[in-house]
This record gives sequence, structure tokens and C-alpha cells, in this order.
Amino acid sequence: MATATQTAAPTLIGSVQRALRLLEAVASHADGAPAKQLARETGLPLPTTYHLLRTLTHEGYLLRDKGVFVLGDAAVRLAGGGDVQNRRIKIEDSLARWRDEIGVPIYFALYREGEVELVAIADTASNPAVDEWADFRETAHAHAIGQCLLSQLDPESRQDHLDRHPVEAITPYTVRNHRALSQRLGGLGRMEPLVERQEYALGTICAAIPITAGSTAATVAISVPLHQEERLLPAVERLRTEIGRLFNSLAFSISI
Repeated sequence: MATATQTAAPTLIGSVQRALRLLEAVASHADGAPAKQLARETGLPLPTTYHLLRTLTHEGYLLRDKGVFVLGDAAVRLAGGGDVQNRRIKIEDSLARWRDEIGVPIYFALYREGEVELVAIADTASNPAVDEWADFRETAHAHAIGQCLLSQLDPESRQDHLDRHPVEAITPYTVRNHRALSQRLGGLGRMEPLVERQEYALGTICAAIPITAGSTAATVAISVPLHQEERLLPAVERLRTEIGRLFNSLAFSISI
């Protein structure tokens, strides 16, 4: 007789367990497998196997092709989601390590589907990140992250972005017009940091380092308070060194 102190067994859904076993069995065969073989391998009754295979096929997790079952698009997306999560964790771990070693907030951003996407931030209570008081996507012209990403775009894509998000001053120091912004962005070299002083947030200086892998524009950036401006360039140099080491180790991917 069970006592009150014993931990209750978890409630398990048998049909879900059986479906997962079938998915695992299908995944173990690169060229697919027929229903009878899958039933033998999983120890499931053949009628149950057929019923689950039909359901999984209907939902897109399996595909029947010439009498055998292979993984469908829905199952592939699940696997791909795990890869994306792993890459994001690697990025966040790298940012946290750089934050601790350099002592400044670290930002990672992409330009994806026509917009600036701030992917991750690593900061501390003593070295907080810049408050996103104005939407980063709409004010790319005003902050180092956005300017750095825009500098990596081809002229047509950059113009498209600025047509949708026109240049306008959000602080007294913001770049004043399209021409001034274009002149600034056009003069940057490969891996050359872009420095922005109080153009997005008063009392803050930011620097962003361009990263391009394939067709994806990305950047790693830092920020410091205005009264600590002397820390900026040494921090940028250390960050550039760390980014180079990470790329050389093939341990970094921006395709998230």
C-alpha cells in the first residue's frame, strides 16, 4: 500500500509515447521503412502502428513515399528548432564571457527580413545596457548597431530601409539627414568599428563591429557612459580580438 510520503508516479499518455517511438524508429532509417518493419522494431501491434502512422502523416511529421515512411517537414522543423536554440545559447554564452572579461555591456544583432533584430544582450547591474527608449527597428540610423548593419547592406536594400524608416533626429546629436548618414556608412572598412556618440541615448557612447557571414549582416556592439569614453576604444580592440578567436575556432554561427 502506498504511503502519503511516496512520490506519485507521473501521468503518462500512452498514445504519445507510442507515436514518439515510431518517430524515433523512422528517423533511424535514412531511406525510410515500411509500416510492418516499424511495428516490429517498436513492438507495437500492426493496427496501432497503421493508425499512428496515418495520424503522423496527416500532421506532417511523416511522409509516405513508395510504401515507406520518412520524416516530414514538421519533424524537420522541430529538429531545426533545436539547432537554432543551441546556436543561440552559444552566442549568449560568448556575450556573457566577453561582458565579464571586458567589463562592458555586449550586444548582438542581425539584419533580417528588412529589419534590425536585437538578438541578445549581456549586461550587469553595475554596467547596464542602453535602455531601448525608441524602437531599435525604427531608429537604425541613430544607433551604432543599426548604422553598422546598414553599412553592410547593398545600396538598394539600404535605400529600401531608409524609405520605410526615414532619418530623423531623436537627440541633438543624431545624424541630421540621409546624405550625412550615407557619407558615414560609405567610409567604413572591413571589421572597422562604427562609433556613435549620444546619437541614440544622451550620456552614452556606443561602438559596433560589423560581422558578415554569407548574406547575413550582423554586428557585435558595446556601450559605455559618456564620462567613461576613454574605456571605449580599448574595449573595442579586446572585443575584436575575441571575435576573431571565436570565428577561427569555427564555434560561432549567426544563422539563427
